[in-house]
Amino acid sequence: MDEFDENNNHRRRRRNPFDSFGFDDEFIRDLFNDDRIMDDIKRMTEEMMRMFTNAQPGKPIIHGYRIKIGPDGKPRIEDFGNKPIKTSEGVPTISEEREPLTDIIEGDDDVAVTVEMPGVNKKDIDLNVKKDYLEIKVDSPQRKYHKRLELPCGVVPKTTKATYKNGVLDIVIKRIEKKKPGNGYQVNIE
Repeated sequence: MDEFDENNNHRRRRRNPFDSFGFDDEFIRDLFNDDRIMDDIKRMTEEMMRMFTNAQPGKPIIHGYRIKIGPDGKPRIEDFGNKPIKTSEGVPTISEEREPLTDIIEGDDDVAVTVEMPGVNKKDIDLNVKKDYLEIKVDSPQRKYHKRLELPCGVVPKTTKATYKNGVLDIVIKRIEKKKPGNGYQVNIE
């Protein structure tokens, strides 16, 4: 949208900050008109303010949010970073343990999981895989991470292959059953 001063002189073009991501104005309007999303944003803001209030001087706070658009077109919000916890006295504080940013991709034959955990050594990563979930822990003097992920399908734990390079843990696990193609409704054309 072009802006003009009172003499109708062209001043500058106002740019949508989401243009570089390929979103149109309607998508952004719909996203922020969704009461569920706005409630999540309000909850996240309140949570972050509590974290800052209870932060220990000299200790970094890592906390962020990722918005992913699901296959149904609906946004999903995932948070990562230091976890807010309560002390035994019930006082809100921040755990040194971080929840890493993760991504799960369900393939036809396997499930791939990518976990961002910078600043750790491969030998410090404890990866435990069960039929329907996996759990990742790191407890080292430099970093503490913990994440339990529910998997989208059953897997064969003994087929797990994992690599760690440049702060990124990549995990691939074979599915119990191959992903079946969608069984749509066959329409007879007359």
